[in-house]
Amino acid sequence: MSHTIIIIGGVAGGASAAAKARRTNEAANIEMFEKGPYVSFANCGLPYYVGETIPARDDLLLQTPERFWKRFRVQAHVVHEVLHIDRTAKCVQVKNLMTQAITTHPYDTLILAPGAGAIMPDIPGIHARNIFTVKTVPDSDAIKTFLAGQPSQHGLVIGGGFIGLETAEALIGLGLTVTIVEKAPQILPPFDQDMATLVAHHLQEKGVKIIAGDGINGFRQDGDLAKEAELESGTRLPMDLAILSIGVRPELKLAREAGLEIGSAGGIAVNTRQQTSDPDIYAAGDAVETLHLVTGKHARIPLAGPANKQGRVAGANAAGGDLQFHGALGTAIVETMGITAAKTGLSEHEAKAHGLNYFVSLTHPLDHAEYYPGAEALHMKLVVELQTGRLLGAQIVGDQGVDKRIDVLATAIHAKLNVQDLEQLDLAYAPQFNSAKGPVIMAGFVAANTLRGEVDTLTGEELQQKLETNPSLQLLDVRTTDEYQKAHIPHARLIPVDELRDHLQQLDPAQETVVYCRVGLRGYLAARILLQHGFTNVFNLTGGFLSFPQ
Repeated sequence: MSHTIIIIGGVAGGASAAAKARRTNEAANIEMFEKGPYVSFANCGLPYYVGETIPARDDLLLQTPERFWKRFRVQAHVVHEVLHIDRTAKCVQVKNLMTQAITTHPYDTLILAPGAGAIMPDIPGIHARNIFTVKTVPDSDAIKTFLAGQPSQHGLVIGGGFIGLETAEALIGLGLTVTIVEKAPQILPPFDQDMATLVAHHLQEKGVKIIAGDGINGFRQDGDLAKEAELESGTRLPMDLAILSIGVRPELKLAREAGLEIGSAGGIAVNTRQQTSDPDIYAAGDAVETLHLVTGKHARIPLAGPANKQGRVAGANAAGGDLQFHGALGTAIVETMGITAAKTGLSEHEAKAHGLNYFVSLTHPLDHAEYYPGAEALHMKLVVELQTGRLLGAQIVGDQGVDKRIDVLATAIHAKLNVQDLEQLDLAYAPQFNSAKGPVIMAGFVAANTLRGEVDTLTGEELQQKLETNPSLQLLDVRTTDEYQKAHIPHARLIPVDELRDHLQQLDPAQETVVYCRVGLRGYLAARILLQHGFTNVFNLTGGFLSFPQ
C-alpha cells in the first residue's frame, strides 16, 4: 500500500516539504492543503511588488497547483483550511472555503507548515479600509488597488523592522511622504543601537520621518477611512494609509489542539529531524522552534532560509528518508533607500542577555581598494567571545558590499572560527571587488589584536561612562588639526599621532589614557607607542570617532 503524506500549509516550509517528499518517495501519495489562494509565493518580494520594482504579480508565484501536479504529482489544494488533526485516527478534517464542504483525509505521516500571521493589535480603527499588512499576495493587491483608486500623500509604516523599512522605501518610490513609527527605542530592533542609528540617519537624510520609542494607540476614522493615527504618547499623525509591520505570531492553533508540545520559545517543538512530540507528525517553517547555533538554545527564527531547509528535512523524513537540520544563526539582510544592513549570530545586547563574556570590535573599512573609483565605507561590528576569540555575531551597515561580507562571517560563525582565523582567510582580491586586506580580514586583524592583548579597547558608550566618572581622564585625539577643529570629543587633547613621540613628556604615564582617531587605526598606533614608552593603562576607542555617540 502507498504511503500517504498530508502537508498543512504551503509557501516556504510546506512547498519545500512537498517537493522533497516526492524526490524521496516516488510512490507516496502526497496532498497539500493551503488556506490561502496561493500555494507557493515569494513573500519576501511583496514590498517590491507594492513599490513596482517587481511589476508583474505572477513573478511572485513560485508554484501553482497545476505545476505541482505536473512536475511532482502533488495534489495541492488552495483555499482549503485544515480544521482539526485527529492523532488517534491519523486523519485531518478539511474545509473547502469556497464550497464550505468538510472532508476527512487519512495520513501515514503529517507535515505541519502553518507559518505565522501578521500581528494585528486590537485597537480602535484597526479595521479601517486604508490599514494594511504585507504578508500575502492579496495583502499587496489590496494596497495597490487602494493607491490606484485613492490619491494618497501621507503614508505611515507601523514597525521599523525589515518589512517596515522595505515598505517605507516602496511608498516613497510611489511619491508618498512616509513616517515610520517603532515602539522600540530604535528601528531595526534585532540590531544594536549604534548600528541601527547609522540606518536611521541615512533614512532621515532621505526625507523619512522616524518616531522611535512610541507605539500605536489607535486610528481616528472618518467614515470607513482612518484619517489620523494616535500614538501612545498622545501624538497625532495625519495619514492617508497605514501599513502594519509590527511582527508575526506563529500559527499554533492546530498544534495546540492536537496536543503537540510547544517549546519554551513559543513555537512547535521539533528535533533535528523536524519531528514533533508525535513521531508521525513533522513541522517546518515560521511556526517551529529552531536551535540557535551560537547559544545552543531554542529560538523562533521566522526567516525564509531556515524555513526552506526545515521543509526539505521534514519532507524527506516524512517520506522515509533520513535528513537533519541542526539549527540557524538568524542571518538576515535588508536594503532601504540605498543603504544595506545585515546581521548574523548574536548582537551585543543579545550576547549580554545570554550572560556571555564578550568584547566588541568596530571597524570602518572601504568596500574595495581606495584607489579604485567608487569605494564606500562599511561599518562593521564583531561580537567576540572573550576567552577564546570565537566569533559570536556580526553586523554590517553600508552602501555596497555588505552581502558578501555578512555571508563570509555567517560561514565563519557556523564553522566556529575565531577572529584569529579571520586574519588567515584567503579571499579574492582585485581593486574593484576588495582590498588586499579586505574588510573581513581587517576586522579579524583588529579583533585579534584585542584578543592577544596588544591593545585594550573600549566602546563609545564605555568612554562616555568613563568621562562621567573620571573627569581627569587623559583623553587624546590623535587625528589631524583639521579633523579636530571640525569636531571632537569634549575635553580631548589634540596630539596628532605623527607628533606623539615628540610630546610624551607632556603626558602622565601613570594616568588612565584613552586615545582615538577617526576609525581606530591611528588610535591603535598611538596606543602601541604609549605602551612601549611606559604608559600602563591605555585604551583605544574601537571604531574611533565614527563610533562615538554623537
